[in-house]
Amino acid sequence: MHVHLRRPSDLDLERLLARCATDELSYAPVGGSLDGTTPDGLKRHHWSTTLPAGADFARAVEALSLWKVQEHSGLIVRSDGPMAVGTNVAMNARLPVAGYIDVTCRVVAVVDEPDRFGFAYGTLSVHPEQGEESFVVTRDGDALRFDVSAISRPANVLARLAGPIADRLQDSAAQRYLRAMELLSLDT
Repeated sequence: MHVHLRRPSDLDLERLLARCATDELSYAPVGGSLDGTTPDGLKRHHWSTTLPAGADFARAVEALSLWKVQEHSGLIVRSDGPMAVGTNVAMNARLPVAGYIDVTCRVVAVVDEPDRFGFAYGTLSVHPEQGEESFVVTRDGDALRFDVSAISRPANVLARLAGPIADRLQDSAAQRYLRAMELLSLDT
């Protein structure tokens, strides 16, 4: 786990992103967050919200494809390309008590349908969890729904010892993703 007492610099994040290019996914098999399967040893979590009246599908797609949901959730984000399978992303999150933690992921799937858009990314070696998380917005008539699904397990002994605390941190992050999408999807 990579924890910092101070906010990382742009150079720190660029170095972290560069490391992703030679890194491997820290779990297998890939795709479970989107297809509903939960591989052995991983735990499934799911969060969902109906987006407010006035939410716009195109704005929601833009929020996902440009990492705005993560950024508006409080993460510092750097990616090595546009939203596509194989795109690497380095992020940094402020910890609740003090400091910052680094996380790295790779996009493993993109959903691009007329009424459904999203992606899933899988964890690389610099992450307190091993697994995958997906972010999908779905249009059904005038209604929009945003779903976040995760299949994961703690990546190391420290994260395993944190058990319930780690679950609360993951739930808190997912709730911030939902709130961010509720705001970002509004056609203002």
